[in-house]
Amino acid sequence: MPVIRVLLVDDQELMRMGFRMVLNAQEDLEVIGEAADGVDAVRLAEELRPDVVLMDVRMPRLDGVEATKQITEAGTAKVLVMTTFDMDEYALSALRNGASGFLLKDTPPADLVSALRAVASGDAVVSPSVTKRLLDRFLGPAGGGELRDASVLDVLTEREREVLVLIAKGLSNTELAQKLFLSEATVKTHVGRILAKLELRDRVQAVVLAYETGLVRPGDV
Repeated sequence: MPVIRVLLVDDQELMRMGFRMVLNAQEDLEVIGEAADGVDAVRLAEELRPDVVLMDVRMPRLDGVEATKQITEAGTAKVLVMTTFDMDEYALSALRNGASGFLLKDTPPADLVSALRAVASGDAVVSPSVTKRLLDRFLGPAGGGELRDASVLDVLTEREREVLVLIAKGLSNTELAQKLFLSEATVKTHVGRILAKLELRDRVQAVVLAYETGLVRPGDV
């Protein structure tokens, strides 16, 4: 079984210790380094080349948002951000700047492990409950955010727009297939084309764009 190499980034040593104990107890996860701020996170990510960085967002010297941006722009590693509050604008900024998802720090250990495996495999952690509440709060007129020009979606077919709406509502590929009476292979093809046409990295960016353009609005789910 391939081992997923993880870099822990949190300014609280006890928090890092807890994460380390949980992750190192798994046969397929290994903590290869730790950092207490964003500056060291960027440096260690470059030196150690982890598969996933588990990133706190509020830290001294350099916060997790900017560290996430630098790491993902360099293609060094995937980033999964951790936040204390589900209504945290820092988490949204991290998603916009390249994170593959976010979790609350009190996430059950089993869910944390599953999320790391998903991100390492190239998927994105898009919780239909937590992510939706955050996006509803900070995107669109109700949250004080500015909507993007929806014409960016004109490159999509009607079916692709339909798939994008369901992605934004938190449906997995399996659920999409059942909802649209399609095979999972066909759904994956649609998702891939959506990401390619809109020049998006993953499903997280697709969710953010769907909200930013008003394709999905608060209360739709």
